[in-house]
Amino acid sequence: MSTGVLSSAPETATVAAPRARGRTTVTPRALDRATAAVAAEFFGVAARSVRVELSDRDGLLALHVRTPIRTVPLSWVRERPTLVGAGGTLRERAAEGQRVIRDRVTALTGSSVAHVTVELTEIEIAERRRVE
Repeated sequence: MSTGVLSSAPETATVAAPRARGRTTVTPRALDRATAAVAAEFFGVAARSVRVELSDRDGLLALHVRTPIRTVPLSWVRERPTLVGAGGTLRERAAEGQRVIRDRVTALTGSSVAHVTVELTEIEIAERRRVE
């Protein structure tokens, strides 16, 4: 048997939301790891290979991200010329990475990101995987 409360109040009654008290602080380490995870996902690499430097730019967050980037081998491009330009040039991918990192870090942490610098440190070649 279930229990319930009967009420004659109209169903459109609203309840005031409790007032928020205190504040939430995101530590620099959490910002660092969140940024590394976002960058790693975008560039297709392991988060442990991404390095992040945080700094303040007039009260807003500035990020300097050093990361490898995963790309396909040139032999794949010879076999499938349609791969050329599919993901953009390295420069285009880095610029898109800046935008994605800024937007996702802001959404995940609530921190206002003023600037993102992406430095590509190396290229990781994707390996062909066998389908069984």
